[in-house]
Amino acid sequence: MSDTHRQDLWLGIDLGTQSVRALAVAEDGAVHGRGSAPLTGERSGGRHEQLPAAWWEGVCAAVRQALSALHPSDVRGLAVCSTSGTVLLTGPDGNPLTPALMYDDSRAEAEARDAQQAGDGLWQALGHRIQPSWALAKLLWLDRHPPPDTALAGARVCHQADFVTSRLVGHPVATDSSHALKTGYDLHSRSWPLAVHEQLGLHGLDFPDVVAPGTLLGTVCPDAATRTGLAEGTPVVAGMTDGCAAQLASGAWDIGRWNSVLGTTLVLKGVTATPLHDPAGVLYNHRSPDGNWLPGGASSVGAGALTAAFPGADLVRLDRLAAHHEPSGAVAYPLVSRGERFPFLAADAEPFLLGQPADEADHFAALLQGVALVERLCLAYVRQLGAPVTAPLALTGGATASPYWNQLRADILGMPAEVPEHAESALGMAVLAAHAVTHGAVGPRSMVRIRTLIEPRPEVGRRFDAPFATLVDALEHRGWLPPLTAAHAREHG
Repeated sequence: MSDTHRQDLWLGIDLGTQSVRALAVAEDGAVHGRGSAPLTGERSGGRHEQLPAAWWEGVCAAVRQALSALHPSDVRGLAVCSTSGTVLLTGPDGNPLTPALMYDDSRAEAEARDAQQAGDGLWQALGHRIQPSWALAKLLWLDRHPPPDTALAGARVCHQADFVTSRLVGHPVATDSSHALKTGYDLHSRSWPLAVHEQLGLHGLDFPDVVAPGTLLGTVCPDAATRTGLAEGTPVVAGMTDGCAAQLASGAWDIGRWNSVLGTTLVLKGVTATPLHDPAGVLYNHRSPDGNWLPGGASSVGAGALTAAFPGADLVRLDRLAAHHEPSGAVAYPLVSRGERFPFLAADAEPFLLGQPADEADHFAALLQGVALVERLCLAYVRQLGAPVTAPLALTGGATASPYWNQLRADILGMPAEVPEHAESALGMAVLAAHAVTHGAVGPRSMVRIRTLIEPRPEVGRRFDAPFATLVDALEHRGWLPPLTAAHAREHG
């Protein structure tokens, strides 16, 4: 590429479950290069592990692909996001001592209970609850189940993104506060809970320094430049978890804005000036690069219920048919799997269908509507906690491929929504890199393009008031939804 055509680009790298994705983005949001590489893991029951070396190989391949038609010096900075709660232990040199326990590895149930008990007062003050998916529980599991012939004394705690940024820079680096949150990091005091570590027997581990997202970690080292095609000396800044990265990519970055991510399951993330305290511990707060707070929660309802009920179906055809059933003759609580995490915690929650759908289309409509009704309940819950909710709601995730479902969700929620042109977590990391390196001169407002703005139809939305009340009543009757939350939802939802 000739010098006259060069421009400043920002690289975002997303370490997912099934692939690594890399995106080279200009400050106007135009994507100039993209690359990907597959990832595989080992699953068995509650076990889900990946080999960290595969992450680095995938990053090298994805970045080289993204830069294949670009000049390396076009990239002025990069950031990396990864799955929240994924963790491993390394030696002081950064080489792995254990496999990586992935975000959804569920073996640490006993360890989560122990960790919750050990720091119960702190977790209550922070407003969250240690769950088996959290990295702190997994670290305790790794400490209790070390690999054969492996001494873990002095081992270094390493999150998924840390492993890659260390390879990019050429030595172990600090972690960011976003990835550190589920490892028990105290975002209020900005410190590790050493007393809790002592009580759990984890004081022998080396917990890394923690910096804010967007902090310069170092620059691309010679070996990484050779492997990736990046220019030596390219700034590497601390990233965030994939959920926070996707929120940045959605454009929901001002106080009161919320991003609803609907894929296999539903995740709701917003922006507040102060931490959102949740006595139930089902919502937790990340910290944004600009000092605001990012409360969020993940429900177990989602589009996965559609694919389970209608495997291989023509979803576009079913969308058209579902439009004739507003509302459906049935009310669905479409959990993807047993147990609910948000807006209430109920390990024994199970999916249900109230009423008898008239036909296949009516059943499909009930599932679409059920997800949106839970989404409405989630928004009612964050309002109950005192969070501002301002329009428009940013819709992201795989479900946004359905224009009908987007409109239905706006109708049921009763608020305008917008769908970004690109809402990939990798884009969020490109935005963060630009924001950090330019000291805020470039960021979400210029780099996030909006594809569609959706206005709610009040006459349609009113049809779902009764189904919403029916769902709230059913959840409360089963003992899952707390009475105060149910009462607030009926009055203000």
